[in-house]
Amino acid sequence: MSISEFPNAYLAPLPDVMLEPLVRDALREDLGRAGDITSAAVIAPHARSCLRLTARQAGVLAGIDLARLAFTLYDPQLRWQPALSDGAQLVPGSLIATIEGPARAILAAERTALNFLGHLCGVASATAQVAEAIAHTPARVTCTRKTLPGLRALQKYAVRVGGGCNHRFGLDDAMLIKDNHIAIAGGLEQAVTRARAHAGHMVQIEVEVDTLEQLQQALALQVPIVLLDNMDVATLQQAVALNGGRAVLEASGRIQIDNAAAIAETGVDLLAVGWLTHSARTLDVGLDA
Repeated sequence: MSISEFPNAYLAPLPDVMLEPLVRDALREDLGRAGDITSAAVIAPHARSCLRLTARQAGVLAGIDLARLAFTLYDPQLRWQPALSDGAQLVPGSLIATIEGPARAILAAERTALNFLGHLCGVASATAQVAEAIAHTPARVTCTRKTLPGLRALQKYAVRVGGGCNHRFGLDDAMLIKDNHIAIAGGLEQAVTRARAHAGHMVQIEVEVDTLEQLQQALALQVPIVLLDNMDVATLQQAVALNGGRAVLEASGRIQIDNAAAIAETGVDLLAVGWLTHSARTLDVGLDA
């Protein structure tokens, strides 16, 4: 079995019905109990403005709909004019959108819009860097469940925008049997047997191994997906040879941009990279006159 048998993740914008509750919560958090007291004091009530949302760094655009909603949910009078769509390549100075209307409203929603946009652009840009590093191989970069609470769907969307694919979204959509499961269940075979007895026909089973001996055992049990945890390049090469194409192999642990190519070149199918979502650096995006 090869990862090439699976279609690329379908990339489509997340619907507003998913995004609106997150944006409303973020706006409420920022507005607090009295709203934007600075703008109320400094800006005349009927003042209007037209500001430009621009990139200050190179990267990949992701999260533009969240920025739009931050402004238009706060004040439907604001006019939003997008210049780019998610997935666009950004360079310093790239115009992302313009916002025109009541100045107080623009300033009140600004930080919420930039927080979402900068973070998701950062996730997409980091993913794109890893994807580019391994583009000469059949391997693909994937994310993990190491996401910020409440933002998983957004972060995993940004990974797709950046050219990666998604691992499971939660504990309920696939079974990943890890070392603690194996230890508590009494062994790898016992854990796999119990998982198969409970898994529905749509549920995949993956097993985490950290030795070649465990990999042999998983292959003997015909486990379809095996996570190779914290193996060095030489051991990964042995694992790929031992596998012989029987299972999808996922490398995980200490994967960075500078070693991603060497890991992908071993012949593994997936590189699972947790820092894409839990530690990606925010891309600098600004709102200027």
